[in-house]
Amino acid sequence: MSLFSPFRLPSFILAAGLLASLPLAAEEPAAAVDKPIDAAIEAEAPKDNGILPLDDLRTFTKVYEHIRKGYVEEIDDSTLLEYAIKGMLSELDPHSSYLNANSFDDLQVNTTGEFGGLGIEVGMENGFVKVVSPIDDTPAAKAGVEAGDLIIKLDDTPVKGMGLNGAVEMMRGAKGSDITLTIVREGVDQPFDLVITRDIIKVQSVRSRILEDDFGYIRIAQFQVRTGEDTQDAIRKLFDESPDLKGLILDLRNNPGGVLQASVEVADAFLDEGLIVYTEGRINNTDHRYEAEPGDLTEGLPIVVLINDGSASASEIVAGALQDHRRAVILGTQSFGKGSVQTVIPLNEDIAIKLTTALYFTPNGRSIQAQGIEPDIEVERAKVTALRSRGRTTEADLKGRLDNGNGGNAVDSKSREDRDRDDLFKRDNQMFEALNLLKGINLFGNHRPQQPTKSVAVLEE
Repeated sequence: MSLFSPFRLPSFILAAGLLASLPLAAEEPAAAVDKPIDAAIEAEAPKDNGILPLDDLRTFTKVYEHIRKGYVEEIDDSTLLEYAIKGMLSELDPHSSYLNANSFDDLQVNTTGEFGGLGIEVGMENGFVKVVSPIDDTPAAKAGVEAGDLIIKLDDTPVKGMGLNGAVEMMRGAKGSDITLTIVREGVDQPFDLVITRDIIKVQSVRSRILEDDFGYIRIAQFQVRTGEDTQDAIRKLFDESPDLKGLILDLRNNPGGVLQASVEVADAFLDEGLIVYTEGRINNTDHRYEAEPGDLTEGLPIVVLINDGSASASEIVAGALQDHRRAVILGTQSFGKGSVQTVIPLNEDIAIKLTTALYFTPNGRSIQAQGIEPDIEVERAKVTALRSRGRTTEADLKGRLDNGNGGNAVDSKSREDRDRDDLFKRDNQMFEALNLLKGINLFGNHRPQQPTKSVAVLEE
């Protein structure tokens, strides 16, 4: 039996905004439901809530009429009622909200990770839209858009003054529709037009690569509908690239959360059995228990999960499950602490409300609401600065030394990939410590420090 199969850390350690059924804000998550939540609420609401408070409604009507008739500027009824709905929801908690047509559409894009568009990453430069990079195999890339291009017009409408959000919204649209980009490119004398046909663009929420010495790295930026499946594919890809994989870093830093089911699927990829998370609310259909299915895709590999104060909701579900099952070491800083679940309730095809309907708990019954996940090993993210030392002498410095038997000279044998990796570790102390921890686990086996420890590397804030 392998020393790390399964890797449970017996003594080594103690240890979702679901942006709704569809996610929205960068800090919050939500939950998909199997039946319409509004029907469930109506069927299961307490009987004593069936009578509306008439006196309070009269007061509301009076306030409404005073505002409608006496406010300094004329305001239409629909806008005033929308403000009232927003006020009701915003006073409940920071995550319940009213979703107008634009917000509802954004939430669905964030959740599915798909939208009709061109496939370019953009920023702003001097008021124009600058192409950071065209995404491979998208309409923009096929049309010849290049990194560094400046977009000055969209369908003959000047971009300057439009703002980045306005430009992005204009570039998005239905699959099969056309848009004309007027582009200024370095080395080309005159602006030129590109007519591009929009297609469905899929946002990549999961990235993976081999770091060094057969250690893998998976970065999850957000939990979308396909994130669980994409994570499984990333694990298989790492094993294909490195059959002798020794350990894995799962990076959930600055991940705001997303779809609840996706977080369950990600955690399940690293677990053989057991409870992943459970939710509790006032109505029956918000009470759920999510269990892992047999089969750890990583085959018991040692895992280090990176978290920080930007890891929220669905990220905390994954970190909490792996921590409670002692399946991974949690390294970094305390997470955001969003332990509530939001459900998106469509009111019609265009608008919806996002309502907090439940709290979630880790397998050991912990609520992380307003507390967060405490890492097993606390490491602040900071730049690593090498200590200056006096000059050292090696064999290569000695006069009359023998030459290298293989004909090698004193040259830098590191590849560009090696140097890039070294630069990354210098910039990212938490990654550096995570990789060192995995190496130590492989060398010495399952040993747990008595208390969470702080990095002793020399740091420069």
